[in-house]
Amino acid sequence: MERRKYPIHAEEYELYEEVGQGVSACVYKARCIPLNEIVAIKVIDFEKHNSDLRNISREAQTLTLVDHPNVLNAHCSFVNDHTLWIVMPYMAGGSCLHILKSAYPDGFEEAVIATLLREALKGLEYLHQHGHIHRDAGNILVDGRGGVKLGDFGVSACLFDSGDRQRTRNTFVGTPCWADIWSFGITALELAHGHAPFSKYPPMKSFKQMVAMCLVKDPRKRPSSTKLLKHSFFKQARSSDFICRSILEGLPSLGDRIRALKVVFFYSFILTFTLSFCHSFKRKCDS
Repeated sequence: MERRKYPIHAEEYELYEEVGQGVSACVYKARCIPLNEIVAIKVIDFEKHNSDLRNISREAQTLTLVDHPNVLNAHCSFVNDHTLWIVMPYMAGGSCLHILKSAYPDGFEEAVIATLLREALKGLEYLHQHGHIHRDAGNILVDGRGGVKLGDFGVSACLFDSGDRQRTRNTFVGTPCWADIWSFGITALELAHGHAPFSKYPPMKSFKQMVAMCLVKDPRKRPSSTKLLKHSFFKQARSSDFICRSILEGLPSLGDRIRALKVVFFYSFILTFTLSFCHSFKRKCDS
């Protein structure tokens, strides 16, 4: 089936609100005006980014070639003034880590973790089979219907290069698949961080075994994504409807959650600064 064609001019998109932010990029909820469709647009500011404009633009184009239900692809990308716009599907649930911070500070239940990680691992398997490094296997996103995708593995992740650039990248990350499996294991711990042991069941023995496999110090002894998918921990994974019922129902909108987290961060910063100033002032008085 032919893919929909998305416009490549900024004036054909209406930006609504910020739903994500990084050092050199912001992600916005937006509307594609000609198609009347809600999308996400990642805007990368070249003036804040040290990478080469042509390389970033070229690699962003590779995201449009991604075709897997568990990997966030790009509809299109284009340059607008000194920024690169990458148009992607809108993931209304947001990232799993943001959902944790907003509503599940003690971690998700085991079946939720198994479902999220199984779907993310399917995406990781696809990327590895096609020569890609993800580099951030913890970037797991959820759409409004409970679908799970690996967040955009974004610019500077494609292995379809040759020559010095590819050799440099391989030297930096070691063997790419092993590096991603380590990241995946860390993410598994984050999703379960602080979760109390189950009173009726053994304390996630299968989960601990799976994570231990990911975090083996010798990268050559870590499992591939394909092998990891066969681990018994993922037998309890369920459907996207289960994810929707378990962690999305009753949540505020993604934009509201992002704003609330910013407020919490701001007041935490003010409190930390104030306490630091008071301690410093007290030391001066004492001296």
